[in-house]
Amino acid sequence: MDSDRVVWRRLGFGGTLLATLFFCASLTPSLLPRTWLYQGVMGGITAILGYAVGAGAGAACRAVTRRRPPERWRRRAWQIMLAGCATLAAAALWYSYDWQRDLRPLMGMDTAITWFPPVILAVAIAFFTVFLLVARLIRLGGRKLIGWLDLFVPVYLGHAIGVVVVASLIAVIAGDVLFSGFVNTVSDVSSVANSSTHPGVRRPTSATLSGGPGSLVSWESLGREGRTFTGTATTPARLAAFSGGGAVQPIRVYVGLEAASSPRDQAALAVRELERTGAFDRPVLAVLGTTGTGWVDHGISDTLEFMYNGDSAMVAVQYSYLPSWVSFLVDRDKAAAAGAALFEAVRARWESLPAGDRPKLVVSGESLGSFELESAFRDLDDLAARTDGALFVGPPNANHIWHALTAGREQGSPLWRPVYGSGRTVRFAQRPADLSLPPAPWPHPRVVYLQNASDPVVWWSPALVYDRPGWLEPPRGPGVNPQMNWFPLVTFWQVLVDMIAGRSVPPGHGHRYGGNIVDGWAAVAAPPGWTAADTSRLRLLINAS
Repeated sequence: MDSDRVVWRRLGFGGTLLATLFFCASLTPSLLPRTWLYQGVMGGITAILGYAVGAGAGAACRAVTRRRPPERWRRRAWQIMLAGCATLAAAALWYSYDWQRDLRPLMGMDTAITWFPPVILAVAIAFFTVFLLVARLIRLGGRKLIGWLDLFVPVYLGHAIGVVVVASLIAVIAGDVLFSGFVNTVSDVSSVANSSTHPGVRRPTSATLSGGPGSLVSWESLGREGRTFTGTATTPARLAAFSGGGAVQPIRVYVGLEAASSPRDQAALAVRELERTGAFDRPVLAVLGTTGTGWVDHGISDTLEFMYNGDSAMVAVQYSYLPSWVSFLVDRDKAAAAGAALFEAVRARWESLPAGDRPKLVVSGESLGSFELESAFRDLDDLAARTDGALFVGPPNANHIWHALTAGREQGSPLWRPVYGSGRTVRFAQRPADLSLPPAPWPHPRVVYLQNASDPVVWWSPALVYDRPGWLEPPRGPGVNPQMNWFPLVTFWQVLVDMIAGRSVPPGHGHRYGGNIVDGWAAVAAPPGWTAADTSRLRLLINAS
């Protein structure tokens, strides 16, 4: 019976208050629109975080004061608090509909949405209840253990040992059992997906594409995203339709995770495949980063092929088949190793050519792919010295060069569009016009970062737990809701959940860059004779694809 009371006893005052405040804060707008179901789940988890903070603060206060207010005062405080919390929650749920509708026009989205405040509340309460029950069962087990230890050792020692044992068990279960089990499950599912092929993707018939005739890399070893990369290369017919004729078959080289046993072996195989296809004879050679699954944004690859009318070569390797956000947590070292090994191997072969016969060597990657390629360089100077240009799209906050440039931006330039070194080497853009800022000389080689002010992949950081981000300071970037605020812990969780919807918004917002990639490539590696009109035509084509 005592155990039942411990598990099911009423909620704590501080916990209830903070849970309500956190839940209401979770209803406020963040970077991207969300569905009512996401909101309900996020609200419940955010509320339990608030309850933990409030319960901890309450326990600390009781330990310090060691005085219990009179029952009458406590009852009145509960009545006032519950009435206030109910009013605040009702108001937040009511306004949440308008907050979501107000955000959507900023991204060119329809304001007609499905939003069920009562269902959102019910989902949130359900998740909150489950997590609270688990937490109280753990606490009950901890108290039982401490009570048993106190029979054999001094009380202070028994309490200390009990806390350490319970904390260790939680860490082991959370890390080695739950998280590892989750990662293993995702890995198993992803492994099966990696062996499949997207509908409509066919083995290439051109010898210039990995997996095609004469390839050193088998079609089966490419993985699902590798097969998509080489199996959907832009055809000469499409290229000629855009350029007016004279198109050639592009070169796309890809080495899957199963083709070699290590990043160095993958890179060596990639270089041999580049040699086989004649890639070093093309005017431009792009080393591309991939996301966790091995995916390459077709906007990055297609744009370069259209710009050079197919007379281009590009190479990428797969370092994982996990979804990007899982890879970001567990495979970042693999991404860094793969990027460094590939670039070093390609550049070593490139350097062996006579200086006048070398292709333009550029690098590019989106999301975790930008992290992969950035890892091959020490800093901006190293990047500019060893390449002919770079285009990074939607870079994660963990990118070390991006982070250094952002931190060292010129005073007065906003975090979402920083100016570094008067823009002589690197520039940041959300819109094409941003690439002309500042109005100063911009010699080659050039580095471009495309980053949307509303992209959660760019702006999510562990520091959101405790620090108000600079991208919320005025002036705010395009598409960022002026009603968005920062709340400790809550904003961290909101932006993390926004990543799920990162690609569910129109191009130019969230984690979608569409035709702006064309302007990025035009700034970094435009071929001779390329014009602004060509950029505009190609931007329309890429946006439509």
